[in-house]
Amino acid sequence: MTNTETTQPTTAPNAVNKSDALKLASRSNAPAKTGEMITLDQLAREMKMPPRDARMLLRLAAKQTKLYPTLGKEHVSRQPWSWTPGSKALEEARKALATGMPNS
Repeated sequence: MTNTETTQPTTAPNAVNKSDALKLASRSNAPAKTGEMITLDQLAREMKMPPRDARMLLRLAAKQTKLYPTLGKEHVSRQPWSWTPGSKALEEARKALATGMPNS
């Protein structure tokens, strides 16, 4: 004899443990609030250079891990450049843009 009743699973198929959810949230590089972050456009305006040039210089600087160790670690590939105010990576970005700017 076959049982035709469907049984409900004891847990939802996509349920996430609370500790796993906290781990995933802590790994997320997306800013919690956009007002708290300094973007590439803001930094480029501060340094008086086009955002395209700033992006190019930051990509080159992120590869130089001895000079700018934090800059490359904090940036996620294919994501917009953004920093928390007062972070070490922001200071390294400013330094990289200041040294990489052509002399006028």
